[in-house]
Amino acid sequence: MRVLVVEDERRMAAALQRGLQAEGFAVDLAHDGEEGLHLARHGDYDVVVLDIMLPRLSGYNVCKQLRAEDNWVPILMLSAKDGEYDMADGLDLGADDYLTKPFSYVVLVARLRALLRRDAGRRPAVLTAGDLSLDPARRKVHRGETPVELTPREFALLEYLMRRRDEVVSKAEILEHVWDTFDTDPNVVEVYVGYLRRKLDGPFGRNSLQTVRGAGYRLAGDGG
Repeated sequence: MRVLVVEDERRMAAALQRGLQAEGFAVDLAHDGEEGLHLARHGDYDVVVLDIMLPRLSGYNVCKQLRAEDNWVPILMLSAKDGEYDMADGLDLGADDYLTKPFSYVVLVARLRALLRRDAGRRPAVLTAGDLSLDPARRKVHRGETPVELTPREFALLEYLMRRRDEVVSKAEILEHVWDTFDTDPNVVEVYVGYLRRKLDGPFGRNSLQTVRGAGYRLAGDGG
């Protein structure tokens, strides 16, 4: 899933980016409020991690502006302010969660995944397509009762396709959300789809990962 981190402390921002990428997230960084607001407006993000004390525009104002524009991307606020009124201010302005610094990285990841699950229609705790299941929190994939081992990149690709099951997804969309770039050779998507087919379809006589010529890929909602 694609995350925007808005944090002016560059070392912390870089550490968050590395850690979240290791968990399979695609991560963009912004180091001031104006840049963060611009990216949040125009980027297709699944969740925003937003510091409060930012140069040029505070996290409070970024959140307030997004909500005023009916942009309801989930927002988790980070702050060194740990007062109950500070937390209440953030939540009242439209933030979905609030975490004080210093924080546990394990808790941060768990809260991000909880935000991604809140829309139960699109973000169930366990994703399914027929007998194919993926548990984002436990990092587990099964075909029926059989566990399937995937690399972090394979897991991220499968998670994205399962969240968009039965939809045709272009290579460009996959690169943006899974590889966090448009610059990578698009053929890498075809290579990784091939890896998934060899692990999820071939051994089970299925055809869940379908190529739509000239358009992209579709994961069959019935699991193939």
